[in-house]
Amino acid sequence: MAVSLTEAAARHVTKYLSKRGKGVGVRLGVKTTGCSGLAYKLEYVDDVAPEDALFEQHGVKLMVDPKSLAYIDGTELDYVREGLNEGFRFSNPNERDRCGCGESFRI
Repeated sequence: MAVSLTEAAARHVTKYLSKRGKGVGVRLGVKTTGCSGLAYKLEYVDDVAPEDALFEQHGVKLMVDPKSLAYIDGTELDYVREGLNEGFRFSNPNERDRCGCGESFRI
């Protein structure tokens, strides 16, 4: 099982952690919500939890809680800018459907 991070996402995380002045990386997970059932959650973290699956790419640590890993195995986290919008984009091969607003997905 694996989750990956693009160079663009790693640069953004590194820059944010530097501004923040602390932190070891980001934790990616899923929560139950929205019209399709699941939504991604992403948070900056200061410590690696013992139960976390740990992935490291481009000098950035990416942690995933064990319950979420089954839903996001194979996901690539990217950071994109399109016009005036910018943010993280999740490319998850397990997604079967996404709601119209793009906030939630179904496996």
